[in-house]
Amino acid sequence: MATFLYRLGRTAFRRRRLVVLLWVAILALVGFGASTASAPAEKPFTVPGIEAQKATDLLSERAPEAAAGGASARIVFRAPVGQQIDSAQNKAAVEKVVGALTGTPQVAGAADPFTAGTVSKDHTTAYAAVAYHDSAATLKDSTRNTLAHAAQQGRDAGLTVEVGGDALKDDSGPGNGEIIGIAIAAVVLAITFGAMVAAGLPLLTALLGVAVGVGSITALAGVFDLSPTTSTLAMMLGLAVGIDYALFVVSRYRNELTKGHEPEDAAGRAVGTAGSAVVFAGLTVVVALAGLAVVNIPMLTEMGLAAAGTVAVAVLVALTFVPAILGFAGKRIFGRKDRKRLAQRQAEAAAGGTGHRRSDDKPNMGTRWARFVLRRPVAVLVFSVLGLGALAIPVGSMQLGLPDDGIRSTDTTQRRGYDLLTESFGPGFNGPLLVVVDAAKNNNAKVAATEVTQALGKVKGIASVAPATFNKAGNTAIIEVTPNSKPSSEATKNLVHAIRDTADQTRARTGADTLVGGMPALNIDFSQRLNDALLPYLALVVGLAVLLLMAVFRSVLVPLKAAGGFLLSVVASLGAVVAVFQWGWFGSLIGVEQTGPIMSMMPIFLVGIVFGLAMDYEVFLVTGMREAYVHGESPKEAIVSGFKHGARVVTAAALIMIGVFAGFIGAPESMVKMIGFGLASAVLFDAFVVRMTIVPAVLALLGKSAWWLPGWLSRLIPNVDVEGESLRRYLGDDKAPATAAPIDPRETDPDRDAVRV
Repeated sequence: MATFLYRLGRTAFRRRRLVVLLWVAILALVGFGASTASAPAEKPFTVPGIEAQKATDLLSERAPEAAAGGASARIVFRAPVGQQIDSAQNKAAVEKVVGALTGTPQVAGAADPFTAGTVSKDHTTAYAAVAYHDSAATLKDSTRNTLAHAAQQGRDAGLTVEVGGDALKDDSGPGNGEIIGIAIAAVVLAITFGAMVAAGLPLLTALLGVAVGVGSITALAGVFDLSPTTSTLAMMLGLAVGIDYALFVVSRYRNELTKGHEPEDAAGRAVGTAGSAVVFAGLTVVVALAGLAVVNIPMLTEMGLAAAGTVAVAVLVALTFVPAILGFAGKRIFGRKDRKRLAQRQAEAAAGGTGHRRSDDKPNMGTRWARFVLRRPVAVLVFSVLGLGALAIPVGSMQLGLPDDGIRSTDTTQRRGYDLLTESFGPGFNGPLLVVVDAAKNNNAKVAATEVTQALGKVKGIASVAPATFNKAGNTAIIEVTPNSKPSSEATKNLVHAIRDTADQTRARTGADTLVGGMPALNIDFSQRLNDALLPYLALVVGLAVLLLMAVFRSVLVPLKAAGGFLLSVVASLGAVVAVFQWGWFGSLIGVEQTGPIMSMMPIFLVGIVFGLAMDYEVFLVTGMREAYVHGESPKEAIVSGFKHGARVVTAAALIMIGVFAGFIGAPESMVKMIGFGLASAVLFDAFVVRMTIVPAVLALLGKSAWWLPGWLSRLIPNVDVEGESLRRYLGDDKAPATAAPIDPRETDPDRDAVRV
């Protein structure tokens, strides 16, 4: 494959105008398709197969007037100090707000608190429950604006009015994370390469890949009924790997130029060597993302497949568009001073000199670090593993859940409304449960509902049980249960399980099926689905990746080491997330105002995204070691060579990703903070502790055994030649280059202004 990629790189370099025009044409075609495609229909969030979803679906079928699957809002009213909410003046103001919502588009109903009895015992606070026909994702802006305008009418009348629920428009957003991340990437690239052309090229090519990938998703969204959130992961990961892949190829191209190769040949060699690593790193990412389908959640499946397609585009861009742009850049990929030195060395070589001038032989920091690890591999390995293990300890107490208004900033109306309800009515009022009794089989819903209600009265942890209401057909009962605990608490989770146990008992007596739904139950079931799918997902992704890496490295132990190191970095990152966002350690430093459960999708997201980046770093760094070993160096010399040429690039790539993800920590939304912090810490641990520290220590201890592959397995696994041995023979590299003698890479250092690692 290396030879094929070499030819592809040279062709793209030589036919650069045609290649660029083809990519511009593709971008234009995708842009046209995206701009003319019909907008995808907003879809409600669903999790097939879980009990809470079954309850929602049953109510949607039997009692559409209940709007069980629709959005909801709670408008909380508090009277001025010293007044009561049910005084004539305040009561009129509340009723005016409720009346402004009743009968408006998409509103199924707005309950008058004085009729519904939702007034606090001290008569200072009341709340109105607003139900919508449509889910939160499908509410129109005009509907949300009507809600906000109605609440403002109450404030204008002198009341304290706060609004909670998923119907309210969320203006918190992710902050300026993307802008901050791109700015950090530009700075790191500029420092790494010391030339604006080289620094801008990875950003340009990554943006092209993201534009084509996300544009394709938009163009096909209407055809495949994709949700508007499908492109979220594709944009984040496409930008990340796009920068990485271009960075790898550009760095290798600069290195080949310093060896005296002509630009076209250098581009071919860069694509043939670094490009091979890019192909297999991309394949591992695609495997990880496509594997999200095993979770059996439509939203995650769509996001995973869309992101996998965008990563595939990033690989194609790195193999074709990058060498084409290098053809336009030529030797301008270096800074002006470096180009001058390069020309001087070539002139000296052409005149019969050596083309080499002794310079400072001091090794770069990557070489020094590798030698340090090789001198003390056991101590370094033990210290690193124990350190990550200590960080992983909090994972043992991790509680998964979905965010509610209780973890929002106190500056938001959702959080203030949540606190008012908790103070005046109890924490359970922020998340009531819906017990649905399906009596269609026994045709006696009232008897079944009475039996279930009596059984619920014996369950501990319930604040109140509302009288059963029935659908128009009379075969389905709805019982609202208010817990004593807040929606995201462990106590509410235990209560849901206790009610379901009770339901199993009443089913035996009445013959009616009883389902527990409502937002808390949906969150609990969704978290359990993700928790149950995590191990199968890990097994699938890691198993396929190990097989793929066996083909790349022709080794059994190196892929196992790569997978083990990845798992270690993920659990360490999850431990850090639990310590900060669930335990509250150092949370004030990043603006965490309220602790709570860890977002249910956090482990899956960490595995999917970080696995891709980790394999990028593993493949690029260890491929250099494998290449040096195959070309005759001892195992320890090969480790040093791999770090000498690859550590700087891996460091730059990791710093860029840490900067991109850390940019989201400043977002006002707690969940966005959590994602940014988790991803940034995972990349930090994986790149600098696992890949830069544990990997060389393990390889040093294994020696030649690291590259062992049984003969029978070697015959089964195809030889993909990622180290470029076939390319070396094809190019006749055992002979001196046709050009001048190699330039000393320390004298004409392409990265002399880089971050030294």
